[in-house]
Formats: sequence, structure tokens, C-alpha cells
Amino acid sequence: MLRIGTCSWKYDSWKGIVYPDKEEVNFLEEYSKHFNTVEVDQWFWSLFEPKKVLLPKESDVKSYSESVPDNFRFTIKIPNSITITHFYNKNKTEELKPNPFFLKTDLFEKFLETLKPIKKNIGMLMFQFEYLNKQKISGLTEFLDRFESFIESIEKKYVYGVEIRNPNFLQKPFFEFLERNKLAIIFLQGYYMPPIWEVFNEYKDHIKSTAVIRLHGPDRSGIEKKTGNIWNTIVEPKDDELDKVAEIIHYLKTKKVDTYVNVNNHYEGSAPLTINKINTLIK
Repeated sequence: MLRIGTCSWKYDSWKGIVYPDKEEVNFLEEYSKHFNTVEVDQWFWSLFEPKKVLLPKESDVKSYSESVPDNFRFTIKIPNSITITHFYNKNKTEELKPNPFFLKTDLFEKFLETLKPIKKNIGMLMFQFEYLNKQKISGLTEFLDRFESFIESIEKKYVYGVEIRNPNFLQKPFFEFLERNKLAIIFLQGYYMPPIWEVFNEYKDHIKSTAVIRLHGPDRSGIEKKTGNIWNTIVEPKDDELDKVAEIIHYLKTKKVDTYVNVNNHYEGSAPLTINKINTLIK
């Protein structure tokens, strides 16, 4: 199974590419006529001080479920209230404040409860961990120990994927941990992570059932200036990279690995147009 979609979907500037050029548009319903998967990012932003957590609204979850066909799949980012070790620090000189909800099973169960209306359309739930410096966690061993205890305590009724943003965590013990716990790897192209094809070529033997490729650019603010947040044109073509992404997709297909490719506007300037290029490469 291969599913290629975008990171989020509500962009007026996709009118004429994905959406009809009219005022009233159910963006998700129209989107699902073109693509069979999408990444839900909005529920990630959930943690507010001092101890306030916002989980998905029932009305939104039902609306999303009713807007897509049965064969459509969401890849959903798990709330950051569960995945960040400390509150975000706007002032870097301030002392870090621990997040009391980090890897808390009861909060995770509440989150799963909110997703019931959309359960049949969930392809994967994704744990996205920020860069974890020594102030937040001592290293890979502590991270795996804490995360494995959490994984062992939760229900296994969904497919779970893991994205890390510590390049030095991309070691054999991490991939063995994923394989042991039947977790999908999420390859992130962008930010400060090494090229996904380098990581993939070294650890591809550990990928057994499901994988995600998330295509993000290295310079978010830079491409926003170039586009003016109008996402209907390729402004930073990455054809050489896409050739390598296509090779990964072909390999995973031969190994019968279920694969999601989530493309961000910030990758080249227009996620739908990038997907057109990928589809041409993998024909």
C-alpha cells in the first residue's frame, strides 16, 4: 500500500490546483477527491501553561470523518502535551519547566477516546519528539527506556509511528527498538536531520511493515518569504532529492511495506505540485 498526501489541507492558494475556485468550499471533502491520505497537524499543539491541555473537539473529529470516504486515511500527530519533556521556553535563559503530562498513559487514553468517530479512517498515529538536548533527557538510552515503558502500557489498536529530531539518536538500538515494538519509522527530510536516503540505506533491513516519509524543507521562514504564503508554485525545486525518494518508495513497495508520503508546502513551495512530480517518478 502506498499513500501520498499533504501535511494539512486548508489553503486558499490551492484553488485551481486542488480546489474549485468558489467561495464556499469543504476543503477536506474536495481534497479527498484528489488524495487518499492527509496529515493532521492541528491537534499536536495542545499544551498550555500552567497545566492546561486541549484535546480534539468532538465536532471537528466528526466533521473530518464525515468529509472523507471510507478508504481515506489520516496520519495524525499525537498531542505535544504527551511528547515534549518540558514546556517551550521563549526566553532561553529561563529555567526549563518539566511537562507533567510527558508520556502519561491516562492522557493518551483520553486522546484516543476523542478519536473514536474517526477510528475507521486512522492510518497511523505519529509520535513527534523535538530535539532532546542533555537538559531534557540524558541520551538515547534514557529516551528508549522511558518510551518503551510507555509503549508497553498503551493499547495496540492503532499503528504508531515515531519521529525523532536528534540525528545522534539514529543508531541501531533505536531501529531495533522500533522493530521490537512493531513501531513505524518516520523519516523526516528537513530541519537539521541527515538526508533520509542515507539513514534509509543504513537501516532499511529493520523496516518490516509500515514507514512514513515526511518531506519538509530546511528553511521554513525562507520559503515563506519567497512564496508570501501563497502555495501554488514550485519555488525551490528538489528534483535530485525526489529521485532518491522515488528509489526509497520503489524499494519499500518490493518489500510490501505500507508507506505514507506526507509532503509539506515548505518542501518546494506547493505540496500538491510536488506530489505530481513524485507520481510521475514512480509510474
